[in-house]
Amino acid sequence: MQMRSASSLSRRRFLQQLGVGAVAAPFITSGWMRSAPNSRLLHASFGASGMAWADLTSITRHPAVTLAAVADVDLTRTGQVREQFPDARIYQDWRELLDREQDLDTVNVSTPDHMHAPIAMSALQLGKHVYCEKPLTHNIYESRQLTEVARRRGLVTQMGIQIHSASEYLTAVQRIQQLRIGKITEVHTWSGKKWGDPGAMPQRTDPVPEGLDWDQWVGVAAMRPFIGDGWYHPGNWRKRLDFGTGTFGDMGCHIYDPVFAALALTAPISVRSDGPAPNDHSWAIDARIEYVFPGTPFTEGRTVKVTWYDGDQRPGPDITRVLGELRVPDQGSIFLGTQGAMLLPHIGRPVLLPEADHDNDRLPRVPGDDHWRQFVEAVLGNGTTLTKFDYSGPLTEAVLLGSLATRFPQTTLQWDAAKLRFTNLREANQYVRSTYRKGWAVKGL
Repeated sequence: MQMRSASSLSRRRFLQQLGVGAVAAPFITSGWMRSAPNSRLLHASFGASGMAWADLTSITRHPAVTLAAVADVDLTRTGQVREQFPDARIYQDWRELLDREQDLDTVNVSTPDHMHAPIAMSALQLGKHVYCEKPLTHNIYESRQLTEVARRRGLVTQMGIQIHSASEYLTAVQRIQQLRIGKITEVHTWSGKKWGDPGAMPQRTDPVPEGLDWDQWVGVAAMRPFIGDGWYHPGNWRKRLDFGTGTFGDMGCHIYDPVFAALALTAPISVRSDGPAPNDHSWAIDARIEYVFPGTPFTEGRTVKVTWYDGDQRPGPDITRVLGELRVPDQGSIFLGTQGAMLLPHIGRPVLLPEADHDNDRLPRVPGDDHWRQFVEAVLGNGTTLTKFDYSGPLTEAVLLGSLATRFPQTTLQWDAAKLRFTNLREANQYVRSTYRKGWAVKGL
């Protein structure tokens, strides 16, 4: 087992290699000019526990993949890796891993949201195929940039919305696109999670736990004192404005996904939040966010509304009455069509409504696929991924627009997707893109 010290890497050297400094392009291009994938893939994971553990173990379950290295800012969370992958090298600085492990083929990025884009973009620039957790990025600009770079360089990508490849969601998409409930007039979708915090921020500085590199954990965000008791790490960073994206960022990429796919949605025209605003440190809960999207071949009319609810908010009885005797699940969606409705629990089989008009048990189902294996097979040249950044980038942009809109309650924000800007409220544009902390810049972001 080999562990690298964060101090052994020159940050300037690494950033120069990625094109931030004056080093020329051949170092970067050597990776993405490979003529063909290797039959044996060397893989690295950014993150060692939690969802990172699920990702790295699922990807390396494929017989063609070897785990070469793992980076985690908290070395106390690397025990499982050390035990089950004793030959994998462990780093605390993700930049050092990329600098030293130049023979890598694939990576998974499974860190807190604010570090997805910096790590994923750096890996893409080095020619690595990227599996990145949801939401793809922390802000809208990052999503657009990752999508364009991955497409331009022809790399295999996949976002970690694994339910997209499950039978339940694939079947739901097929039902809608077969027009089994007619054309869709509106959709209501929700999650009971509460990744927000209306309370006060603790005014104290706690000792940084042994094994945690706090500077690395904060990463591209503004530095601040460490606060213990799970305020940031490892448990509640999703609630914090600078590190997570709230309930919507967490669950929206999952639950909006079959809506986005089934209706073949593009960028929204407008977004409006009628719930509470975040405070100066954390996202709010109990959101109600309404989108207007351009119509598609699967919707009725020139536009279609999609409404999100979280926390204790839910669609009203005027919507839920279509469920009849069915209860409203804690997470899910209701599609309203010109000839009926469909309930899609998260995660459960789709139910066409009224139930008396449909033999739901006899309708054929689309078989599911292993989302992680799909990524590996695509890298090996066998097929493609279902949530490549060309799909998941625009999906993430739409979701993050909703989170951004909560900063401006009771205001309809008109969105120009081509120019990545709001046309009727200049103040909102400051949140489309963030400024990285000095010394943490990554080319393209």
